[in-house]
Order: sequence, then C-alpha cells, then structure tokens
Amino acid sequence: MQYCPKCASERIVKNGRHLNRQRFRCKDCGFQFTRDTPRGRPATEKAMAILLYTLGLSLNAIARIYGVATSTVMRWVRNFAEKTYEKPSPREAVIIEPDEMWHYLHSKKTNYGSGKLIVAIPVSSLTGNVAIVTSQVETTTYQ
Repeated sequence: MQYCPKCASERIVKNGRHLNRQRFRCKDCGFQFTRDTPRGRPATEKAMAILLYTLGLSLNAIARIYGVATSTVMRWVRNFAEKTYEKPSPREAVIIEPDEMWHYLHSKKTNYGSGKLIVAIPVSSLTGNVAIVTSQVETTTYQ
C-alpha cells in the first residue's frame, strides 16, 4: 500500500503520468507525487564509503566500487565532516606556504624556549605538499 509522503495518508489516487511514470495525488492534503521509492544511496553505504576514505582509500577508488561520481563521494565525506567536527578557529591553527615559514618563524618574539609548536602534515604524497600547523605553547608554573 502506498502512502502520501507529506501527510502519510492512505487515501491516494492515480493522477495521470509524467515522463512515463505514474503520478499520484493525496485526497486528504492534495499533494501530488510520482516517486514511490526513496532517492539516493542508503546511509549504510555512505557510512562504509566514509570509513573506506578514512582508512586511506582514494575517492576515485571508492567511486568505482559504488558506481557513483567522485564528486558524490567527496560530498558524502564533506557532509559527514561538517556534521561531526567543528571547524578550528583561526587562533588555533595557521596554515602558511613553506616559503613563508622562514619569515613567520623569525617574527616570533622570543629567541629561547620552544616558543611555537610546529606540526607538518603531509597533504598529498604525490605532489609533496605539506600543511604546516602552528600553535602557541602554553607554559604552566608548578609550585
């Protein structure tokens, strides 16, 4: 039995065809619809694609496995990241080009101690690009 996707009523009737697909109309709310099956991929499939991506499989390989476009897999990963993780504030991370690193490091106020924590994260192993993440190191005095 079909239900109205808007009000979940069972009182639906056939209401013509559109692009060779049967169109229906709800007698209770007047909503017209053609699709009786949900669109898109199941959530379990998207979750598995995200898991494969976090394990190191490329977007292209995942797209070939599921038979979708690479941009689709990238959108799944991006949507998951936006819902799950919060963006770091500009005070927490600074990303600069490697040629700017020398000027950035020489602009620090202290010439002693650790000063700033620097972490280099490989972004792409094929191109040799790295992201440099720096942060102020907090010092605590214990008595």
